[in-house]
Amino acid sequence: MPFFDYELPEHLIAQYPAQRRDDSRLLVLRRRSESIEHRIFRELPELLQAGDLLVLNDTKVIPARLIGRRADTGGRWEALFLQTQGHLWEMLAKTGGHPGRGTRFITDSGLTLILQGRTPDHHWLMEPQEAGSPWELLERHGHVPLPPYIRQGRDEPADRERYQTVFATQAGSVAAPTAGLHFTEELLQTLTAAGVNLARVTLHVGLGTFAPIKSQDPRQHTIHREWCQVTAETVAAIQAARQRGGRVVAVGTTTVRTLETAARQGQTQLLAPFTGETDLYIYPPFEFRIVDALITNFHLPRTTLLLLVSAFVNNDELLKQAYEQAIAREYRFYSYGDAMLIL
Repeated sequence: MPFFDYELPEHLIAQYPAQRRDDSRLLVLRRRSESIEHRIFRELPELLQAGDLLVLNDTKVIPARLIGRRADTGGRWEALFLQTQGHLWEMLAKTGGHPGRGTRFITDSGLTLILQGRTPDHHWLMEPQEAGSPWELLERHGHVPLPPYIRQGRDEPADRERYQTVFATQAGSVAAPTAGLHFTEELLQTLTAAGVNLARVTLHVGLGTFAPIKSQDPRQHTIHREWCQVTAETVAAIQAARQRGGRVVAVGTTTVRTLETAARQGQTQLLAPFTGETDLYIYPPFEFRIVDALITNFHLPRTTLLLLVSAFVNNDELLKQAYEQAIAREYRFYSYGDAMLIL
């Protein structure tokens, strides 16, 4: 059984990010020498080499969480925007009772939405009563969709900036690609000045990223689907890195999933531009065709994210030691926590 379960003291779940993004701690795991060392994230340029290619996920978290009340009863109501279906918003929502079609809800900022139906999997279909695109309305009325283990999901004004990477440009995620949160503009400039190249992919992180694996055999788990894109420009950058002997360093499990998906399309099974949904499930054993090194956070137990990391390390005992050392040294865990570099 691969390493994908462990016990974590609750006080190690980071409730706020480090004061500076690159003040985070960085556990460096070297697979070949089976060694572990402890650094600070801003020291990353010392650990990469000229000619390496750092691949970032440029997705942008949308303020997808709405909080308000039922207009008829005044009862509390919460919802999370998932996607559009025509002019309706598909949402994961909860409130008291079982409101029917036509029930009105009003957010804490004054946006009115009317329930117009439900999907087969019980998501709500709601019609906003204000002009504007979903992104415009959510920017005005939404809250940052923090995961429940951070302050029970209650956002604060600073989260608008801190639960977002500095390179986020493509709106569509309901959770941050957290490995990217450690980068500052200055650190990216230092890396490029040192000869490390940058490339981008997009994967819009969905709710399924946090879904626990409930089956006894993780291979029986049904993986969530997410939309992703690899451009021709990024394919060319990876090919150029290969030709000069550089490593492809993925920032986050979302970047790994995107790149390895793009390497498994068509007849040739070579890396090619890709746009669409991925249902690639990475668990041990797995042949990584593109990614040579990985920057990632410390993940929740019994999740597909930790299984992906386990597959990449390909040494259960070493990964177990890394997590044990991180806990013993009181690293900060999960979305706002510290990072790991796997070489």
